[in-house]
Amino acid sequence: MDKKDIKKVVLAYSGGLDTSIIIPWLKENYNNCEVIAVSGDVGQGTELDGLEEKAIKTGASKLYVLDLKKKFIEDYIYPTLKAGAVYEGDYLLGTSFARPIIAKEIVDIALKEGADAICHGCTGKGNDQVRFELTIKAFAPELAIIAPWREWKIKSREEEIEYAEAHNIPLKINRETNYSKDKNLWHLSHEGLDLEDPANEPQYLKEGFLEMGVAPEAAPDKPTYVTIHFEKGIPTAVDGEALGAVELLEKLNKLGGENGIGLADLVENRLVGMKSRGVYETPGGTILYRAHQVLETLCLDRDTQHYKELVAQKYAELVYFGQWFTPLRESLAAFVDKTQETVTGDVKLKLYKGNIINAGTTSPYTLYSEEVATFDEDNVYNQADATGFINLFGLPIKVRAELSKKWDK
Repeated sequence: MDKKDIKKVVLAYSGGLDTSIIIPWLKENYNNCEVIAVSGDVGQGTELDGLEEKAIKTGASKLYVLDLKKKFIEDYIYPTLKAGAVYEGDYLLGTSFARPIIAKEIVDIALKEGADAICHGCTGKGNDQVRFELTIKAFAPELAIIAPWREWKIKSREEEIEYAEAHNIPLKINRETNYSKDKNLWHLSHEGLDLEDPANEPQYLKEGFLEMGVAPEAAPDKPTYVTIHFEKGIPTAVDGEALGAVELLEKLNKLGGENGIGLADLVENRLVGMKSRGVYETPGGTILYRAHQVLETLCLDRDTQHYKELVAQKYAELVYFGQWFTPLRESLAAFVDKTQETVTGDVKLKLYKGNIINAGTTSPYTLYSEEVATFDEDNVYNQADATGFINLFGLPIKVRAELSKKWDK
């Protein structure tokens, strides 16, 4: 679509540095087009304060603020949690699964408003551009996509700040504290500045660096115990109190944050090919992943548990790569749901200075039999049966060893 044909644009709007300057930039470069801003509330908190006034003052015709918190947890976080999906062993996918829900809602607004294009503020180096655009292609392939970072002459966040100052756009950041951050109910990410050098230790104890909790060394000297109840793989209660999805995660974020839980410092492989360094705060999510994993050790048979670990790795890649709305992701989710039919029970954990320590697990569907596993005398297991099992299990090894003796002769 030619620029002159674009009259109305729906912008994924956070009010941060990138999207703040995009509104005037769109009007300057796309024939003074109408800009409709859309913000998806997935738990950014105070970041949304004053957003409407700011969007209108910088040139938007209107702003939609969509409350997506419950849907975000139930339809995106919980399926990923049940899968046990973790990208490259450490990243709990906090930004990754927040993008498809926001993009899907933005598509719905764009279609309702009769927009010609959707615009986002993702850089040409990052993963989020892929996550947004694959979702747009899945639901509105006819809409044009505008990605200013791939068009404009601005080359750095420093130049973005200069553009904002020149256009009298208020910012909540400055040049000294200009970390690139992404916050939602699940996590907070930090990138940029001193973190760009992997040799630098994150300044966890520096005032204002951590927002969701404290550094492990600043956590209480006394451990905190928490018990989480799951129904079919979904957390439903904390310490015996039934809670809704949002309230449950907020409670665990508070408990985890107070005890220094969920800090991850990692160099990850971005989809576009480069490595990037990020520091993540995921206090409640880290607790939930551990609790769910522990419960599965009781409730899943060996072969299902082992195969599910393979599925989890692929599932994490699909989420990280922005392929949420694909047949493969949906098919793997169906497999995962089947495995969760008996993942019900209580997991007690001890939180202490950044550590999560198992403190007891029970389930009505447990596959653990103390009578079979005991080191004491029992009447259900014949130890002599192991002889035949080992002979058959080891037969290929024995045959190969015997025949290999002839190979060198």
